[in-house]
Amino acid sequence: MLNKKIKNLILIILIIMISSFPKSSAASLPLTGIIITIDPGHGGRDPGTYYNNIKEKDLNLAISLKLEKELLSNGATVYLTRRSDIDLSSIYDSKKKRGDLYRRLLLIKENKSNLYLSIHINWYPNNSYKGAEVLYNKINPNNQKIAEMIMSEFKRTLNSTRNIHETDLYMYKNTTIPGVLIECGYLSNYEERQKLITEKYQENLSKALTKGIINYFNTIEKN
Repeated sequence: MLNKKIKNLILIILIIMISSFPKSSAASLPLTGIIITIDPGHGGRDPGTYYNNIKEKDLNLAISLKLEKELLSNGATVYLTRRSDIDLSSIYDSKKKRGDLYRRLLLIKENKSNLYLSIHINWYPNNSYKGAEVLYNKINPNNQKIAEMIMSEFKRTLNSTRNIHETDLYMYKNTTIPGVLIECGYLSNYEERQKLITEKYQENLSKALTKGIINYFNTIEKN
C-alpha cells in the first residue's frame, strides 16, 4: 500500500515537472498566420527549358516541395498550384499556355494568399551566365521589397552575383497579390546544372528563400 502511494507521488511530481518545461508554440514561429502559394512553373505538356533529359518542370516541382517543407516548419500555411507533372489548362482553352497561367492566378487568389512565389529555372545562350535571381512587377509596391529581401539571401548564402529585375510577363502583371518570380539558376551553365539536380542544393535554395521571406515580413511588420 505504501509502495503504491510512493509511486503515485512520484508520478504526480513527474507530471508537474514535465508540464513546467517550456514548450515551443506554433504562435511563436516567424510565419504563423501567413498564407503562401508556391507556383512550380510549367508542367505536363510544357517542359519549360531543358538539357537532355533534365527538364525545368521537374526541377521546379522538386524545389517547390522542399520549399513547402521549409515554410511549413516556420509556421506558414502553404499551397501549391500543382503537386504532379500537369499543366492547368482546360480542354476548352484555345490558348493552352494562357489558360494554364490564368488558372494559376485564380488559385493564388482563391487561397487568399499573403504572398506567392513562382518557381522557375533560367536559360541563356551565353553559358557563362549563372546564379539565382528574382524578378518582380511594380503592380504591387511591396514586390520590389520582397525581391530585395530574397536576393540578399541568395547573395549571402548561395554566392549569387545576380541582381533583381523587373518583369512584364502575363502572370506577374495580372495580380495585385504580393509575389515574385524566382529564377533558381541557369540550366545552360554546366556548374549550376550539376548543383540544381542535387537535393542538397535544392534544400539550400529553399532555406535561402524562406529566410528572405521571413526578413520581408519582419520588415513590413516593423513599418
